[in-house]
Parts: sequence; C-alpha cells; structure tokens
Amino acid sequence: TSPAFAALDRGPLRLLLSNKTSAGAKEMPDGRKQEPGGWNRFQIHVADLEAEVKRLKAAGLSFRNDIVVGKGGAQILLDDPSGNIVELFQPAAH
Repeated sequence: TSPAFAALDRGPLRLLLSNKTSAGAKEMPDGRKQEPGGWNRFQIHVADLEAEVKRLKAAGLSFRNDIVVGKGGAQILLDDPSGNIVELFQPAAH
C-alpha cells in the first residue's frame, strides 16, 4: 500500500500530500467527504491547537470539523471569510 502522507520540500516551500487513508482525510461531521479539486488548503502551524480553536470560536469563526489527531499531530479545518479552507495544525511532540 502507499503511504498515507508525504511532504515535499523545495527551499522554504513545503507541499503536503495526503491520500484517503490519512487522518486528515476523514469525513466531516456533516457527511461531506474530502474529494480532489476542492479540499486544497493552507496549513498554519500552531503551538497549542486547543487554545487557538477556543480563541477563534470566541471570535465567531466556524469550523468544518472537530480536532482530528493522527500520527503526525492534530488538526482542524475552518473556512476563511472568502470560503477558502484553512487547516490549523499542531505537530506531534517528538
């Protein structure tokens, strides 16, 4: 089987690729499934994901799902004001 996740680096840029078996590809609570062509997103690393989610919810932001924990860390998806997907990600401690 192929790996669930890959990271490609070129200088300061990093491209993250996840297939359907990765923790980040789980179905959303409302039943939506991640599909090619509409789930590309920006990923922002945070030090304390739970605190950041709490702060952003208090500010009125809407999230697509709850925090998902996988081998590489924890993540959650939200929509920015223009409808783009943003992933907040807290890497796993090593």
